[in-house]
Amino acid sequence: MAKHNLDNRLTPVERRASGALAAVFGLRMLGLFLIMPVIAIYGQHYPDYTPILIGLAIGAYGLTQALFQIPLGMLSDRIGRRPVIITGLLIFAVGSLVAAWADTLVGVIIGRALQGMGAIAAAILALAADITRDSQRSKVMATIGLCIGLSFALALVLGPLLGAQIGLAGLFYFTAVSALLGIVILQWAVPKVAQKAARGDLIPLRQELSQLFTNPQLARLNIGVLVLHCVLTAFFVVVPLQLIQGGLVAERHAWLYLPTLLTSFALMVPMLIKAERQRRHPQFFRIGILLLMIAVTVIVFVPAHWMYLAVAVILFFTGFNLLEASLPSSLTRFAPAGNKGGASGIYSTFQFLGAFLGGALGGVIMQYYGLLGVGVFCLILLLFWFVVSFGMLPPPQQQSVSYPVPKLTAAEVDGVAEQLSHVVGVEEVRVVAVDQTVYLKVHKTDYNEEQVKAYLSPYQ
Repeated sequence: MAKHNLDNRLTPVERRASGALAAVFGLRMLGLFLIMPVIAIYGQHYPDYTPILIGLAIGAYGLTQALFQIPLGMLSDRIGRRPVIITGLLIFAVGSLVAAWADTLVGVIIGRALQGMGAIAAAILALAADITRDSQRSKVMATIGLCIGLSFALALVLGPLLGAQIGLAGLFYFTAVSALLGIVILQWAVPKVAQKAARGDLIPLRQELSQLFTNPQLARLNIGVLVLHCVLTAFFVVVPLQLIQGGLVAERHAWLYLPTLLTSFALMVPMLIKAERQRRHPQFFRIGILLLMIAVTVIVFVPAHWMYLAVAVILFFTGFNLLEASLPSSLTRFAPAGNKGGASGIYSTFQFLGAFLGGALGGVIMQYYGLLGVGVFCLILLLFWFVVSFGMLPPPQQQSVSYPVPKLTAAEVDGVAEQLSHVVGVEEVRVVAVDQTVYLKVHKTDYNEEQVKAYLSPYQ
């Protein structure tokens, strides 16, 4: 019994590694998010200011993130995780300095695009898997995911506070330092290990991408995250200006974001728990979308006043946080066995593409059609997502597991797959001889692990 309990806890090395990688990821995301609540305000000081350029400055990182996310993940398979992560953080730091030194918004946009080129999410997640046991991997991924959410919340509060003291250039210097600090943490706190995580479960495999693109449930999740982040970046093109018009000076925006974010988390968590326990994920997805639609309606059609806007921000982030937490969880359950990396890579690409489109199109629409145009744009996107969500299914009560099979030959693959497919609780089998790994999609409660181990023991 003692051994069983120990196996279900993170080892000291795993705790240290997961905390360090979460910190590296969080510092980088903090740098990306930090300017979002203030760029629409301080960007007006540049001589080439236009709402279009503001939108591009907010969303430019999303385009390069979308373009480089999958290729850099694949590269980390070839040359190792650390070189990719360190190079990505250095590129991010250089982009931050370019934006800090820029005297035009065009220069800021170039810097933001460079920041996005350091797309290291897949490499960090793969390194986390290299260091941890399969049984503990979900805990480590959850820690990293929590750190990303906290970095976004922290950015909304720190952005206005620091911006008032050090200006926009100072914020970019801050992000450059945070990237260099990330390298120090990586080198000091993350143990060096031989790469061991099988590729398909963490990094996309090129030949499987087309199948993942056409999976109907995964496609709905990809569309959803694109719309969600498109609306988010368009939101920050207009909301900071609306808060000022509603009587709240820029220096006080942090004191609005802090309580509204805390309130939104308090409202979101019970809904998330209820959706999971009652397996009513599609219904709560639609509730989240409706909350976003109500928030956008208040911002656009109700006369600007900081109290009404505070209510709208609470509704917006309640819906946003509910959807942001639910989408990745559903993704991992719908992803075919051994294809989590491919599904996550496509999902991340859609997410960052949405961030770019929201900033770029939000800025264009703001310049030519004003606040009303941005509101209508967001409402049309959300209505489209609402309609698409009616084809969603509750995610299956399954989990992915993998087993090493170093003695399995290519000729034995079909026989092993056939045997495992008859084990109680096994829903899907994928045997990859070249990776020396068996991937299973299993039912959480009925899975006969001992029988699987008995079948595989001759090959281990």
